[in-house]
Amino acid sequence: MPDGGTGAATGRHDGSGETEEERADRRWQELLQEIRVAQTGVQILLGFLLTVVFTPLFHDLEQTDKTIYLVTVVLGSLATGALIGPVSFHRIVSGRRVKPQAVVWASRLTFTGILLLLATLTAALFLILRVATHDPYVPWLVSGVLAWYLICWFALPLWVRTHYADRS
Repeated sequence: MPDGGTGAATGRHDGSGETEEERADRRWQELLQEIRVAQTGVQILLGFLLTVVFTPLFHDLEQTDKTIYLVTVVLGSLATGALIGPVSFHRIVSGRRVKPQAVVWASRLTFTGILLLLATLTAALFLILRVATHDPYVPWLVSGVLAWYLICWFALPLWVRTHYADRS
């Protein structure tokens, strides 16, 4: 380090050997990788949803199904906005020496996008199964899939975080 290892020239050290700026850079790169995965999925899903309205069978749907479809499209659009938001956020604040704050806000947008993606996937699955089967068990099946998403996306990571995180 050019400052003799004190961290004075590059910012404070946080005890992990990283300065605040180095940590922000690392966290930004990690966040970008996470966004790439979620963003691709939500964009493909939204693209598919946007085409449904132009199919001949759409006009034969019951009004309830059309309403579910519209809610699903809006949720998908909101998820897309939240997951693309961090890229725009970074572009606008880049070079302004606010990377640690930008990472926090971009992370919040990403988490919001994940929640909206969860709602979009659940609504889309509900609509598809409802139209395809007219089965009274559809809400139960969708609830089971939603529970699986919640376990995979939130419960398991939170469990690992509380049981294995360094307590120092």
